Amino acid sequence: MNRLIKLSTIVYVILFSGCVAQKKFDDLLAERVKIEADYYEVSDKLDAANAKLERLEEQVSRLDEETAEKSQKINKLETDLAALQKEHDQLETYYNNLLTNSGKLSRDLAEQQERLLELQEGLDTKKKENEALLTDLVEREKKVSELERIIAEKDKAVQMLMVSVKEALLGFSGNELSVEIKNGKVYVSLAEQLLFKSGSYKVDPKGERALIQLAEALKTSPDINILVEGHTDNVPISSKSIKDNWDLSVLRATSITRILIRAGVNPGRITAAGRGEYQPVTSNATADGKQKNRRTEIILSPDLDELFELLKAN
Repeated sequence: MNRLIKLSTIVYVILFSGCVAQKKFDDLLAERVKIEADYYEVSDKLDAANAKLERLEEQVSRLDEETAEKSQKINKLETDLAALQKEHDQLETYYNNLLTNSGKLSRDLAEQQERLLELQEGLDTKKKENEALLTDLVEREKKVSELERIIAEKDKAVQMLMVSVKEALLGFSGNELSVEIKNGKVYVSLAEQLLFKSGSYKVDPKGERALIQLAEALKTSPDINILVEGHTDNVPISSKSIKDNWDLSVLRATSITRILIRAGVNPGRITAAGRGEYQPVTSNATADGKQKNRRTEIILSPDLDELFELLKAN
């Protein structure tokens, strides 16, 4: 973040002084490209984390289906076991009756005894299969329960975080900011009129007060990742110190990030990014649409390391 500010300052000097050699300008431009690449890398990692979370939810669903299948198999085995037990009991009764009859039935007795032994072996095999399935089912249910517990805890943490953020920002009107949950994350959308003057990346006093209050809420939830995204409309920027809307969105994001850090938020949890005009929430065809698109979004995500460790262990 500091490198980006320094780079912007140096570019400003270059554009106005006209006294710096072409090589130094090229070096600065390369530094700028590297910073943008770093941002995309961070964005890719966040997308990867979201993809892992989706795979986790799919795995939970598959485990639920497999659990149902195992339960059906157990029910069928128990039915088969009961049928075999009944047949065994019937044959054993018949065998006992034969023992009381004359010796002419010896051959029949031998055959029935052999059949009884076969049935007994079948019963033993079914019992072992049933026990193995029960053991596997118990282990799967434990895994599913643990995954569901962790997901529920994360969802509860997100809900509590949203409540905490809303309470921290109660003094601001609905057209200045909004707080909502999307895709398991808390989105805090701050309108331009709350934070900045048109074309500026210096935070106004009222906006700074809102950010400081937000920081107080964020400090109570240390296990969250914070992404600060700047957004603009599609009107070209008219400034000698700012190249385009993408520059402006990045500078605004870093300005907000500095205020959050000064207010006590862990800098290791924050990523500053600029989206420029390329992710509008509505059409830029009207003045109202442009105003809605000029915003800063602070996206709060739960730490998913515990989930990934559990999946890795399994």
